[in-house]
Amino acid sequence: MSESPDNSTIRERILAHPEPAMIWLAGAFLLFLPQTSAFFETLVLWGDMVNPFTTGSLEIMSWYVDTMIGTLGTAGGYFMIAVGGLVLVSIVTVLVKAFFIPFSIVETFGWEDLPVSADLLERTIVGSVIGVIGVLLVFSPLGSALQSLFALLADFASVFTDQWTLLSRDVMPNQGFQPPAGATDQYPTGALGPYHGTFLGLEPAVVWAFRVLLVYLYAFLWIGWAWFGYKTFRRHYRYADWTPRDDMIDRFSTHRWGQFGFVVVAMFLTMAIFAPPLGPVTAQENIQEPYSYQVNYTENGTVKNISHGGANAGSLSQGGDRNVGVLQYDDFGRFHPIGTTTNGKDLWTFMTMGSRVSLFIGLLAIVGSGFIAASLALVTAYYKGLTDLAVVVLSDGIQAMPALLVLILLNTVLAGHPISQVYNGALVLVLIFIAIGWAGLWRALRGPALQVSEQEWIDAAKSYGQRPTTTMKKHMAPYILGYLLVYASLNLGGIIISVAALSFLGLGITPPVPEWGRMVNSGQPYVASFSWHIATVPGIMVVLVVTGFNAFGDGIRDAIDPQSDGASTDEAAAAGGGG
Repeated sequence: MSESPDNSTIRERILAHPEPAMIWLAGAFLLFLPQTSAFFETLVLWGDMVNPFTTGSLEIMSWYVDTMIGTLGTAGGYFMIAVGGLVLVSIVTVLVKAFFIPFSIVETFGWEDLPVSADLLERTIVGSVIGVIGVLLVFSPLGSALQSLFALLADFASVFTDQWTLLSRDVMPNQGFQPPAGATDQYPTGALGPYHGTFLGLEPAVVWAFRVLLVYLYAFLWIGWAWFGYKTFRRHYRYADWTPRDDMIDRFSTHRWGQFGFVVVAMFLTMAIFAPPLGPVTAQENIQEPYSYQVNYTENGTVKNISHGGANAGSLSQGGDRNVGVLQYDDFGRFHPIGTTTNGKDLWTFMTMGSRVSLFIGLLAIVGSGFIAASLALVTAYYKGLTDLAVVVLSDGIQAMPALLVLILLNTVLAGHPISQVYNGALVLVLIFIAIGWAGLWRALRGPALQVSEQEWIDAAKSYGQRPTTTMKKHMAPYILGYLLVYASLNLGGIIISVAALSFLGLGITPPVPEWGRMVNSGQPYVASFSWHIATVPGIMVVLVVTGFNAFGDGIRDAIDPQSDGASTDEAAAAGGGG
């Protein structure tokens, strides 16, 4: 524990005793250094994702304008356009005010005495600024200038993406071949094996396994170093000897089911984050543009060349004699850890890239629905009465409908809408999951929020004249965040399996974007054949990931809620707030 005064800030405590923090930062820098190029490559990838979102948003707005004017006429259309714009600005205003403006604008400028509600005045100011910025971006050269700036930043970042990266296929290539006898001068082999083009001449399967091992070792080193950072903070910079978070960690450290879930979730996140180096071949070569890339192989004593697309056509897994199974090589010397698909593409590469799609949809959906659920839980717990009743009726109506049927219905109805083209249908899935998922989360958070709203400090804040939004954010929100984390982790597994189910039915994400459920559907006819791996392996991975998220959520719930160990209600409320 730090010897600094209890009322000092974390910054002051670190400056007073910087050595432990500097040691941790130095270790983090050394861990980050070998993957600097991959970090910039990720930034470029996220930058490239802005363009489809911007283009899709403009198409959706154009569709809305045309539909309103065509349906309601000029006057009615422009009125509804104004209403739609006002609603959109209001939503963005709430998000910006909640996440990016932690101070009070009214108090900063000394406008407390104005005869207007402080909350209304602040939202009006923020909304006006957002509206003006939006108009400038759409109807002035500022939007084009901003796009040019993003392009320039992407070009700058791309300079660093070509630098050396430890966990990459360039450092540890696994695609190669054994040169014919007498051709080693033309095709030199490595120092430790008879292969040309692979890392140290080792067998492709060995190189791939070694690279995968290093990737997961690197990921768990980061997890271990983050844990060491927390212990450093607790030992040197936390002013309290004990907080409720210590008891949570102690409970989780003995929760084997939760620890199993944590390991599964960590491995799934690692697969999604490090998808490119985990595959034996890149998605660009094997899935997206297979006829644009070549591969060398040895046949009848000569070295031949063929495109990946041609090699895929000769490596089909369709039962019987046409099969490349688990841990097998195809006829062109390419190693396939879990076999090939029905069209000859590498199944493991498909699965690693598909994990990114599942994680992208799941995280965005759970963040959106969690924000709505938490906001409504705070509002209904604070105001109660008709506000709570209205949300109860609305959530009951949503939960009364079968979720999967609603997903199928909305996904089918919106199939021809411009929104379904953004990110190959991922955005429309995210919005649907948010629209139907917040109700269950709100139900789970409503109880803890009502419990906290009855505490003495909430009554004291009200009698003091504190603004409702301030009371909700500072005194109520911390006590429901723990419960939100629990139910969000449980719901995330449900979203992943729902996405897989939609893809299995031929809905959801459109080809050629990899998605696990589509592969289960593709391999279903071959389950009883030698090509059983096509459907079985993705199906097992879906079940394992969903089980992992559920187990992790159970572990967090049992760690946060001391009532499971027979503790009192007050202790449960304190644990929900952390420390």
